Amino acid sequence: MKKILSVIAIVGLLSFSVTTNAQTKIGYISVDNVIGLMPEATKIDSLLERYQADTLNPEYASLVQRYQFDDSLYRDSVKTPKAVRDEIAKKLPSYIYQIQNWQQIVNQALEAKQNELLSPLYRKAYDAIKLVAKEKGYTHVMNKEALLVAPDGDDMLKAVAAKLKITIPTNPPPAGK
Repeated sequence: MKKILSVIAIVGLLSFSVTTNAQTKIGYISVDNVIGLMPEATKIDSLLERYQADTLNPEYASLVQRYQFDDSLYRDSVKTPKAVRDEIAKKLPSYIYQIQNWQQIVNQALEAKQNELLSPLYRKAYDAIKLVAKEKGYTHVMNKEALLVAPDGDDMLKAVAAKLKITIPTNPPPAGK
């Protein structure tokens, strides 16, 4: 009797498993390729360059100027009172640290600004991906870069580009550019 119940349970699980697999449809897409095809993405590079030229470069020049001014006050022990010199001595290491690590500070600021500018594009792309997945019956959508092997039929790039009204060039640039 136990063998019969075991066989029935196994058959039931296998039939459930087959039904579950039949309902799963997996698609994939390179979100970065979608973003790269958007016309708004081309403007972001020039906005980042302008941000660096108009905001970050003047900030660096101001930082160096403040350091040089405070350093000259600190070194001029005859004219600068001791209390002022002590206060300046506390600020100088911070200036030196910022100047020495300026490239890292710039990279972090540029990355934050880039994320700020790209977030609406990613939101727009993800919304389109969700719509296409729903329309085409995909239960799972994966990032293309995570797959080592994938069939051409499940690449959602053309459908998502159509949803966003983006034309795909006939010779697209290699991924990551």
